[in-house]
Amino acid sequence: MTTKEPADVAHAAVATGIKKAHQRWDKVLIGGFLAGAYISFGGLVAITVSSGMNPEIWGTLPTLFTGAAFTLGLVLVLIAGSHLLTGNMLLVPLGAMQDRLTMGEVVRNLTLVLIGNLAGALFVAFFLAIQTGVIGSIGSDAGSPGALTYERLAGIAEAKGLHESAWQIFLRAVGCNWLVCLAVWLSLAADSVGSKILGVFFPIMAFVAMGFDHVVANMFFLPAGIFAGVPDLGWDDTLRNWLFAFLGNLVGAVVFVASAYWYMYLRDEPSEEDPKELT
Repeated sequence: MTTKEPADVAHAAVATGIKKAHQRWDKVLIGGFLAGAYISFGGLVAITVSSGMNPEIWGTLPTLFTGAAFTLGLVLVLIAGSHLLTGNMLLVPLGAMQDRLTMGEVVRNLTLVLIGNLAGALFVAFFLAIQTGVIGSIGSDAGSPGALTYERLAGIAEAKGLHESAWQIFLRAVGCNWLVCLAVWLSLAADSVGSKILGVFFPIMAFVAMGFDHVVANMFFLPAGIFAGVPDLGWDDTLRNWLFAFLGNLVGAVVFVASAYWYMYLRDEPSEEDPKELT
């Protein structure tokens, strides 16, 4: 699968981050909207394929199916092309570590991508998940497909919005984006679409199966839960989750992937990455 050595992947990651940071603001917003929608598509199909699976019969297998289906989201982000906040938390700061970007450019990019991701996730949550009836509501007929998807969504949303402490959300978000950024890293190492998909699959499946917190995915799960009428779940719970998931995702990306690989492969190397090579 791998066509690049680890040091080559590091240089490619810097070049990718520079290219992303230098894109026009409107293109970043549109790309962010698409990525938010793509991750939400992954969340929606994950709910659909894992709904109705009784844990007393299936044990923890529903989480495996959820994780396997959710990989669709990052596959679409990386292969079709868009801007995902959690991936940019790795790529854009890496460019700053090589003195190729300013902190202002990093903050600008992450802010625009955050806005775009949120808009895309909310669009899919409201119009394509709830308004279509793919996800049922609290009043759905028992045993119907809508009731089954509602129960699955409610379980996910309640766990993330009501039952995790701030510290748990933060730590789960650290683990999540450590794995997500490794998936991005592996995709940069591959030279074919099939190899990129294979590199993405296992880290993404793993973080979802373990119940870690991805801030953009939670921009879909929690609002969809509110729109579906999940009891006791409110916007205050949602904003609290997003805050600590954002912080944990940022630490997971910057500390455990960007800084670690920068120190190993880029710290003593000249900064010669050319973003034009990736166009």
